[in-house]
Amino acid sequence: MSARTGAVRLLTVTLILGATGCSSAAQKPRALAAAEGFYTAIRAGRAEQACSLLSPRAREGQESAGETCASSIVDLRLPGGRSLETQVWGDEAQVRLSADTVFLHRYANGWLVRAAGCAAREARPYRCEIEG
Repeated sequence: MSARTGAVRLLTVTLILGATGCSSAAQKPRALAAAEGFYTAIRAGRAEQACSLLSPRAREGQESAGETCASSIVDLRLPGGRSLETQVWGDEAQVRLSADTVFLHRYANGWLVRAAGCAAREARPYRCEIEG
């Protein structure tokens, strides 16, 4: 491999990694906005709107025993809180709030909540009120 070929490959890899990092960084405010929108809807009593911000599986998980998503989500009394940290890994994101952790997935139409009301447990997976 010539020095020129090696330089071109290094430049290509650098550009790809840089673009990927920028993409994740650009998605942080969008993921945070989706999580905040979900809790804004809950605090305002707009349960239907909150349900529309859930992933399809999370919404289905809330519709059980003949209860609608909107009625079951109101019963949960999710804590929310102020934003502490947002992390994005490709199409997955985690937003840590002062009293909650939210997990999101990026779909073609934007970020949707796939788990909320989540509490960390030492050496075990999070326990979440909403999962999907």
